[in-house]
This record gives sequence, C-alpha cells and structure tokens, in this order.
Amino acid sequence: MRTIYKICDAVAWRDAEQAGFYRGSADDSRDGFIHFSTAPQLAGTLARHYAGKTGLKLIAVEAAALGDGLRWEPSRGGELFPHLYGELPLSAVTGVHDLVTRADGSHLVPELAP
Repeated sequence: MRTIYKICDAVAWRDAEQAGFYRGSADDSRDGFIHFSTAPQLAGTLARHYAGKTGLKLIAVEAAALGDGLRWEPSRGGELFPHLYGELPLSAVTGVHDLVTRADGSHLVPELAP
C-alpha cells in the first residue's frame, strides 16, 4: 500500500466526514484536481503553502483505492505529485491526524507511512 497525504482545514474535513466524501479546497477547485503529497514531499508543501496556518488536518489516503482518477504529474521542480481528478471517497482514508503549528509557523508532522 502506498500512502499519500492531503492537508485540509479542520472545518472542511468535518464537512467531508458528514458528506462521506471530500471535494477539495478552493485551490483544488481552481486547479481542477485535489492536490496530494507523498511523505517526503510534505515538509515542502507545508512550508510553501501552509506556513503559520492553524486548524489543519493531515489526511492519509491509500493511493491504490483512488483508481484511474489519481495521476502523478510534474509540479514543484518537475517532481511528480499525486493529483486526484474527482472526489476523495472517505473509504480510501486510512488515517486523520491533527497538525500542530509551532510558534515559528512550521508544523509538527506525525510519524508517516512511506
């Protein structure tokens, strides 16, 4: 199993849990897909897009459960990032973690599956 990760606002995630799926953030909607990161990519994604933000969840997702809607596409520095074209079904979620924001604006990331 390969795990990928979505950083999500806690309120939006609560809404997704009630709906049974996650449609993505405003940025995801603008880009036409839901952005994910692998474990090694997470620190860069957090630093670039979420520095200083609080109330975040880290959603662990089984990549294989997403089927053909998941594509690996070049992004930051040409590195391949996972992008989901469609909704994220909660059945693919393997874990939900709180992201703690440190005083310097960085985030404490829990131990992750590769």
